[in-house]
Amino acid sequence: MKKVLGALGGLVVFALLWEGYKAVGDPEGTAVLGVKVLPRADDLSMPHLWTVAQRLGRPELTGGRPVWQVVADACLFTLGVTAVGFLAGTAIGFVLATLMQRFRVVERGLLPYVVLSQTVPLVALAPLVAGWSGALSFGPYPWQDWMTVAVIASYLAFFPVAVGLLRGLQSPSASGVELMRSYAAGWWRTYLKLRLPAALPFLFPALRLAGAAAVVGAVVGEISTGTRGGIGRLVIEYSREATSDPAKVYTAMLGAAVLGLVVAGVVSLLELPLMRHRRLVWADPAKPSGQTGRRRVEVNVV
Repeated sequence: MKKVLGALGGLVVFALLWEGYKAVGDPEGTAVLGVKVLPRADDLSMPHLWTVAQRLGRPELTGGRPVWQVVADACLFTLGVTAVGFLAGTAIGFVLATLMQRFRVVERGLLPYVVLSQTVPLVALAPLVAGWSGALSFGPYPWQDWMTVAVIASYLAFFPVAVGLLRGLQSPSASGVELMRSYAAGWWRTYLKLRLPAALPFLFPALRLAGAAAVVGAVVGEISTGTRGGIGRLVIEYSREATSDPAKVYTAMLGAAVLGLVVAGVVSLLELPLMRHRRLVWADPAKPSGQTGRRRVEVNVV
């Protein structure tokens, strides 16, 4: 309930800030010492929020479907591409993190390049991926444009998973690792019984970041490659009408924002059945039963 109320409160604050600045802001933009620091507050740049909501219910074109249906269909298309890219990026991140934890030489040699990979601009990467994959095919099935977008989404998604999971796999204490060795447990059993359960608190925040990054990669990939059917292409198409219909541009941006929230919410729901860490409060046996002293013990349930 606190999270729901917090989210609703954030939306209310955003609406108040938007409409408040529109009411008192300069239509030509707020300037400080001759430098514009805030955007223009006119109807062309900042339409009223209720104007955007009304535009969602009106037809996209004369006699066409309502804008909200067009935006919803585009979001569903991008959601499917994002899911493919997210799953591929998560799998790659898992493999890289496992290899870097298993072999120290792989971590020293590969981790700097994993970090460096995120400095490449997506706008420059998308045409390269499209050019490399243009001649590929899977038997009778040629490479599709949406596959290029999925590759770009996975490129952004693998990084937080690889780094977060590596940090989690390295989190068990030396005494825990030595205890597993005393039980003659090999690396694989130690990985499943000790390292992977200990990595879950690090993994799920990384998965949420990966989901949001996959959405960004999919939207940018659709814009850069010209892939039709997704919300990224819809943003470009609606931007061409910004002068005559500014509220229409914000409907596509709203769809992209909602898509990111949906992906992050789905990842959070996956955390509930998979999270196996429990915090138990046990009575302290060192104190008499009549006293209330307790100690908190964190137990990894495997």
